[in-house]
Amino acid sequence: MYVAVKGGERAIDNAHAWLAEERRGDRDVPELSVAQIREQMTLAVNRVMAEGSLYDPDLSALAIKQARGDLIEAVFLIRAYRTTLPRFGATQPVDTGTMRCERRISATFKDAPGGQVLGPTFDYTHRLLDFALAAEGEGPAPASEAPARAGDVPHVAGFLGREGLIQPEPPVDGVPPDLTRQSMELPASRALRLQALARGDEGFLLGLAYSTQRGYARNHAFVGELRIGAVAVEMEIPELGFTIELGEVVLTECETVNQFTGSKTEPPQFTRGYGLVFGQTERKAIAMALVDRALRWKDLGEEDRGAPAQDEEFVLMHCDNIQATGFLEHIKLPHYVDFQSELELIRKLRREAGEGREAAE
Repeated sequence: MYVAVKGGERAIDNAHAWLAEERRGDRDVPELSVAQIREQMTLAVNRVMAEGSLYDPDLSALAIKQARGDLIEAVFLIRAYRTTLPRFGATQPVDTGTMRCERRISATFKDAPGGQVLGPTFDYTHRLLDFALAAEGEGPAPASEAPARAGDVPHVAGFLGREGLIQPEPPVDGVPPDLTRQSMELPASRALRLQALARGDEGFLLGLAYSTQRGYARNHAFVGELRIGAVAVEMEIPELGFTIELGEVVLTECETVNQFTGSKTEPPQFTRGYGLVFGQTERKAIAMALVDRALRWKDLGEEDRGAPAQDEEFVLMHCDNIQATGFLEHIKLPHYVDFQSELELIRKLRREAGEGREAAE
């Protein structure tokens, strides 16, 4: 007979204590500091900031440490903390055209104005384990190439726009909705879709983006430009009557150039997908741009091919890893009463089926 487990509070306290012990690990090994995580696991820190919707490398590193490296759990911690913070106002739109780029590449123009800046990237590394990293000692010498200066890197899509070869972006009317303060409503505006994608799970978006490349949605894309760097964040202070700079954030921006044949009302031209994410998160930014473009099929008067990446409800309602984790992991919590009711139902149906067979015989 199934019965409810007793003594749960003591068991939970012991589980917390055991978790803390496992988090610390072997005490003969020096403890990993938050500063070490922040400075040496920057890509993990950036992912947690992006999906947690909070730009704070120190808090992101702390969340990773507390979560034992489970990035989704760390995102959960960041989002929970974010809800406790006061909101003072909204900043001005950031100007990525003035970004101080440490990485900026284009797959469409070899001699892009402003130049190509490879920056720190795995693109040209051999996927071989570097056992030198396991040895103690000083790291490699700093790179000699300096990042590009602000204002030296105009957007590639702007050059296509001057010739009318890429669809112009319509101006945004009014203040965009804030996904962190109101529930998702469908159909969603592009601004709301981009917010959902920006904080969506990288792995989920990667799979959807890959599906568009393999033929689902038939959406061939070129990376018009991928740039990573610092941009100024400014806010207008009503009491002062002017805008002040609050600081800088590092962003990854991706614009894809996509094929488009035109229509009865539009001349043949390219269209674009867009991705903008906290930190150096280029895989996420590219995936975001590909999925953004796939979701624009209705706006562009294209055919619905039934691809998963074209289904707005499927994409937006399933891309959030915190919602997905909460619903998935809740099934491991006690469901004794629910299971008892189904167990009794199965037993009743089996009895009735047995009685029916006996009556037939």
